[in-house]
Amino acid sequence: MRAKGLLKEYEVVGRKLPIVFSRNYAVRFGGLERLHPFDAAKGKHIHKLLCAQLQLDDGSFYEPTELTKDQLRRIHTREYLKSLRWSMNVACIAEVPLMAFVPNRYIQRSYLRPMRFQAAGSILAGKLALDYGWAINLGGGFHHCCSYRGGGFCPYADISLLIVRLFEQEPFRVRRIMIVDLDAHQGNGHERDFNNVAAVYIFDMYNAFVYPRDHVAKESIRCAVELRNYTEDGFYLRQLKRCLMQSLAEFRPDMVVYNAGTDVLEGDPLGNLAISAEGVIERDRLVFSTFRALGIPVVMLLSGGYLKASAGVITDSIVNLRLQGLLN
Repeated sequence: MRAKGLLKEYEVVGRKLPIVFSRNYAVRFGGLERLHPFDAAKGKHIHKLLCAQLQLDDGSFYEPTELTKDQLRRIHTREYLKSLRWSMNVACIAEVPLMAFVPNRYIQRSYLRPMRFQAAGSILAGKLALDYGWAINLGGGFHHCCSYRGGGFCPYADISLLIVRLFEQEPFRVRRIMIVDLDAHQGNGHERDFNNVAAVYIFDMYNAFVYPRDHVAKESIRCAVELRNYTEDGFYLRQLKRCLMQSLAEFRPDMVVYNAGTDVLEGDPLGNLAISAEGVIERDRLVFSTFRALGIPVVMLLSGGYLKASAGVITDSIVNLRLQGLLN
């Protein structure tokens, strides 16, 4: 029998903000994580900056518990989870070839365990968004992983887990969910998981000339914006405004999962777009203001972002949302 009610394990406490973080999010791999373009401690850096700028402390945040195997099996096939016992398979997902030569028990503890904490944080943030109207997970957004396959640094399908949990455990409050995926890369993981699922609407705006170019998954997108390399703020924000309105005209969700990757930033080595820090801050404001004005809860996941500047931009954006009255 599967573990019951992951979402129901958490209670909303008035003194906390619906921002989810754990020190267990950070990947610690004896320095090997420095070979990876992803900032393995991005959440920790944002947490520190938010504490300083918003005068918060550790007690101001919600902390998830690690996902169990039974909870992961709600989405993932047994075959896929078993495949993670082989270091070579995990090395392919993480795109760090040297990991293939590392004992798997160390990979489980130093890489996959932090990812399980981040995935649990996304599920917890979904519950909190229903109670507060918004929530942010300082991690997660593993949008290249589906039920049976990982990839693109994404070993667990936290977006799919979050959505399925909400449908199962909040059937009277959540019947229709919209994914707004604004990471620079196509969200092929959740697109494969929710193919032909009418209750899930996918809006994906991404660089069409970079990974993963998954044409099968693309068929699940109901509002797609394929961007060119070096797209700048003006065009990007106009397309975002237009497509948010178009999506809402076609589909009225009970909840929005916002995959807010900062790999759209100019100079990001993997996103290959040219959005300024100010453009990202305005992007986030547009998403939150659009849905919060309609009383639709928003859960924000951080997803990709491969510049050291990403943590500061995300912090500035969250602070701006707070100043704009969108995080009340």
